[in-house]
Amino acid sequence: MSLEQIQAFIDASDEVEFKARNKRKMYDWVNQTLRDLHFRNLKRSGRGLVRRYVAKMTGLSRAQATRLLAMYIRGEEVKPKPYRPHGFRKRYTREDVELLAAVDEAHETLSGPATQKILQRAYYEFAEAKYQRLARLSVAQLYRLRQSRGYRERLATYQPTRPTKVAIGERRRPEPNGRPGYLRVDTVHQGERDGVKGSTTSMRWTR
Repeated sequence: MSLEQIQAFIDASDEVEFKARNKRKMYDWVNQTLRDLHFRNLKRSGRGLVRRYVAKMTGLSRAQATRLLAMYIRGEEVKPKPYRPHGFRKRYTREDVELLAAVDEAHETLSGPATQKILQRAYYEFAEAKYQRLARLSVAQLYRLRQSRGYRERLATYQPTRPTKVAIGERRRPEPNGRPGYLRVDTVHQGERDGVKGSTTSMRWTR
């Protein structure tokens, strides 16, 4: 198609929308079309018309079509933009996470600022090289590492389930250790027997 035919086509198909169904074939078509039209030799007005034509036939946005044409002008093959995964670069290793878990286990998981000071002292005051990266750990990063899977798995090996003995109904004399307090007297009614109400009285030391 000539530029005049492309202009006539765009004007006639203003109400029609197109969308490519196969990306590989779409990029092949764009490359072939630009070669056939000698796109690099076109003037500014001609390039703008071709850009509208490419966007129309492929369903790409104006910005996407402009990017493809810029690639062709630079001498590159028109192709999709390579995928680059988003996210922060991993700064802390699995060994760092395990070391943080060991510190928390030893100090019974203190607050973030308190743990941060421990890590900084370990490296800057006691020159323990293994704490080098953790010494620069911010409080927010510390809490994020605590939420990581590796941290939870490692901490679980440090803290097995421990049975806790709960004293229920245990009677023993108070041990105030010299602190002031008072005796509390509790009376519990236990119903009637032969018309006489019964009760039980107990005393305990309360601070």
